[in-house]
Amino acid sequence: MVDALARAIDWLIERQAPDGWWTGELESNVTMTAEHVLMLRFLGVDLAPIRDGAIKHILAEQRSDGSWAQYFDGAADLSTTIESYVALKVLGADPESDAMTRARSLILRLGGLVNARVFTKIWLALFGKYPWDGVPSLPPEIVFFPSWMPFNLYDFSCWARGTIAPLTLVITRRPVRELGVEIDELVVDGTQASMHRVAGRGFFAWVDRALKWYDRLPWQPFRTRAMQATVKWIVERQEADGSWGGIQPPWVYSLMALNNEGFALDHPVMRKGLAGVEIFKIHDERGWRFQACMSPVWDTAWALRALAAAGFRRDHPVMQRAVAWILREQIAADQPGDWQVRCAAVPNGGWAFEFDNDIYPDIDDTAVVVLSLLEGGDRDTVAEAVDRGACWTLAMRSSNGAWGAFDRDNTSELVYKIPFADFGALTDPPSEDVTAHVLEMMGALGYDESNEYVASGLRYLRETQRPNGSWFGRWGVNYVYGTWCVISALYALRTGDDMVARGADWLERVQNHDGGWGETCHSYVDESFAGVGPSTASQTAWAVIAMQLAGRGKGNAAQRGLHYLRATQRADGTWDEPYFTGTGFPGYFYINYHLYRHLFPLMALAMDSTPDALAFALPTEQEEYLTPS
Repeated sequence: MVDALARAIDWLIERQAPDGWWTGELESNVTMTAEHVLMLRFLGVDLAPIRDGAIKHILAEQRSDGSWAQYFDGAADLSTTIESYVALKVLGADPESDAMTRARSLILRLGGLVNARVFTKIWLALFGKYPWDGVPSLPPEIVFFPSWMPFNLYDFSCWARGTIAPLTLVITRRPVRELGVEIDELVVDGTQASMHRVAGRGFFAWVDRALKWYDRLPWQPFRTRAMQATVKWIVERQEADGSWGGIQPPWVYSLMALNNEGFALDHPVMRKGLAGVEIFKIHDERGWRFQACMSPVWDTAWALRALAAAGFRRDHPVMQRAVAWILREQIAADQPGDWQVRCAAVPNGGWAFEFDNDIYPDIDDTAVVVLSLLEGGDRDTVAEAVDRGACWTLAMRSSNGAWGAFDRDNTSELVYKIPFADFGALTDPPSEDVTAHVLEMMGALGYDESNEYVASGLRYLRETQRPNGSWFGRWGVNYVYGTWCVISALYALRTGDDMVARGADWLERVQNHDGGWGETCHSYVDESFAGVGPSTASQTAWAVIAMQLAGRGKGNAAQRGLHYLRATQRADGTWDEPYFTGTGFPGYFYINYHLYRHLFPLMALAMDSTPDALAFALPTEQEEYLTPS
């Protein structure tokens, strides 16, 4: 086991950037590349530089039935397949090839364009291949809605509002640009009339019809001002790296919306946005692809924690470089952000997910970064940053006593009534895993149940434990992830033994015969699949760590899990993991973090092999870094 740990440590250290950070590929489905192709076509940008690489990547992800899926080994997804097919045709793929023929056949078998999700219909409407009448309306006037009014922009999650704002411009203007190919073959005969209607009934269907009637009026009070205000809102939120929110959906729609509003490609905002693609793209033997986002802060924090668990001293150069980089990434106290709409009276102290998306610090990253600094950094060096980060995190608590990812009390249910509700996660409510990370941070800072923030979070976790003993995982797949997160928090707080026991019992019940653990993204659709799936390195490690923290590290289940990790480790020290164990939007978008397969197995092996490794999760001193208010 020590050899396995040593190989894993060597592999990780070799991949640290000179500046101190780590990051792995953030793999998602092929729509990221397909939509990038369509965006470039909309903007009139030459596709030649990416043509061959993008074709190679998209075709490599196609399955034998002709489909593309939302995640590895997932069900055939109609919208993903449509977007992939259209992008391939735009790129010049032979429409009569076997790959295109199989894709076309599957699309028709699943009902064709009329059954696609709303966002796929918007992509096709931009090129006149789907009628704008069949796309739900979004009035730009919502930019004027105050934060207390239903359907204001801040009722939506940060990723949704960043996408919806530019879409209000696009949908209002209804642009049609040249696609360069025909896709009539994807329309099932007899569905043409249905394509002109927005699906849905009831009040919100009536509202959509009223908005479409209003759009046709010759006089529209406030429309011009609303369009101008929305453009200003978008431009103000462009990040330093050229993106919007550091993620693909707001990015591509913002570029297209601004271009349609008259921003030429040589406009500074457009130049910056298009140049940022160079950071997010990957072009290698697997082809050309676009990452939905990047995760250097998250990856580096977990790498620090894993090495701390392996016994690395705080003064080790690897640790010092990582800590120094993380400290530089903390967002300035006066940096504004949308989070201030509902949490104005606290200085910024958070960290964001990526290199430069400082407008959107997130609670999950900040809590884990604080933990990594406590475990891997010199106390005097990190104290101020820890204090600022923890104070900001606690201030972001929602009214139910728990924490979401980016905003406080972002819980509106009304937004799911609009026809855009198939977008995925439109809100950012508190979740078990984020709350657990915050409580784990509080435990590491020396707080216990007598603290108001700890007490409210513990009540939430007790209320959300499933009858089978597991917890839901919002940002990782899924119940294995959530259960590990919560057990880690309860261990750090030295409380909740009954909850820990039920969670560990559930993990033992769902262990696979090969000794590992696995769970597919399908558990978000059907909870009966919780803990069900082929074994993976990351999920096995989460379960093993949970067992170790629950006091069962030497038991049969944990030892079988460790044996699985050792047996499946590659000769170079890392693990293979094609399965997606990260989550973007449940039911819509999933992620394969390429460092998950390495960081968490390393941590599990370290906690089994290194003397007193479990102590890394607890404070060495009961020193209070902050005074919560």
